[in-house]
Amino acid sequence: MREKRGLGSAPLKGRRVLVRVDFNVPQDANGQIADDRRIVEALPTLNHLRAAGARSILMSHLGRPDGHRDPRFSLRPVVHRLSAVLGQPVPLADDIVGIHAIEQSTRLENGQFLMLENLRFHPGEEANDPAFAAQLSRLGELFVEDAFGSVHRAHASTVGVAKRLPSFAGLLVEREIRELSRLRDGIERPYAVIVGGAKVADKLPLLTSFCGRADRILLGGALAFPFLAARGVALGATRVEAGQEANVAELLNAARTAGTEVVLPTDLVVERPGRPDPEVVDLKRVPADALARDIGPATRAKFLGSLDGTRTCFWNGPLGLAEDERFAVGTREVLAGLGRIPGYHVAAGGDSARVAQELGVSGSFAFISTGGGAALEFVEGAELPGLAVLPDA
Repeated sequence: MREKRGLGSAPLKGRRVLVRVDFNVPQDANGQIADDRRIVEALPTLNHLRAAGARSILMSHLGRPDGHRDPRFSLRPVVHRLSAVLGQPVPLADDIVGIHAIEQSTRLENGQFLMLENLRFHPGEEANDPAFAAQLSRLGELFVEDAFGSVHRAHASTVGVAKRLPSFAGLLVEREIRELSRLRDGIERPYAVIVGGAKVADKLPLLTSFCGRADRILLGGALAFPFLAARGVALGATRVEAGQEANVAELLNAARTAGTEVVLPTDLVVERPGRPDPEVVDLKRVPADALARDIGPATRAKFLGSLDGTRTCFWNGPLGLAEDERFAVGTREVLAGLGRIPGYHVAAGGDSARVAQELGVSGSFAFISTGGGAALEFVEGAELPGLAVLPDA
């Protein structure tokens, strides 16, 4: 993908700059920030704006308040954490485009920040309402897109504002484009992808996009069950996603025609009622009461053998029920082994960053994307509206 116009060409000093950030961060039961990675990842852009003397007005969503003001989704905890990591106070405008937001934005001095309240408190955000986009645009003179996790959505803050103000890619967005483009353009082969997770229906476009582009696709987690069932494997009491038979057959045929190898588990770690310890079973002998929870040791060895010698690898989704330590071994061992194989390794999508961090395998990757659906759609080759609207460099 072509590079986008970046901050290096933006006249920032003394200008009011609307900055779309992705501070949709997880919170604990007490409403405190549980993981501030997305806030930390935005710091290069925010520090650049501060050093350049910009007057920055930050915009983000949090959760799904469905166009209504809901205190559970206020950005107040976010500004507390942001103020701490920036080392300066960041006030929160208690509205988005009302009189308070206007007054506070006009009072900003060079190098200061203001955070608007949750964009999704306004129904015009997700509807990409032109009137709401126009109101947002009046708060700033320039626009910076740094919320890569939201660029696959055509919302008022990602597309509507960018059409109304001189627009630039933030440093995080520039890096996401640069790194993820290595999985789309000029791929260094052999190229392997490891995909886990829950549903074929959710991952079908991604998997289809790899046919002919990747040399092999390794499937784990519940995602692999319909493929195993298609090969006649009886999975005991394990729930297998229904209605995917035609999609699975079509994908396997497309992969075979394109010369992409699909690698499936050969053994499983299962849980059985009344038995406290997990068991390893061969696919030919899965007990009728067994629930498949992880890939087994033979599969782990098979997967690592398939990865050996690859130069590029993309990972999305755990290979088992990784939130349970008993069933996290497969994901941990495969990704730790990947870290010992030279090459360019990328993780992206959903909770992959959290899983990698919790399992202690973040170091296996040259890059971990901040995007969920945006990263997957980018890797698939889709055009993302929040990037398409930005001028090319």
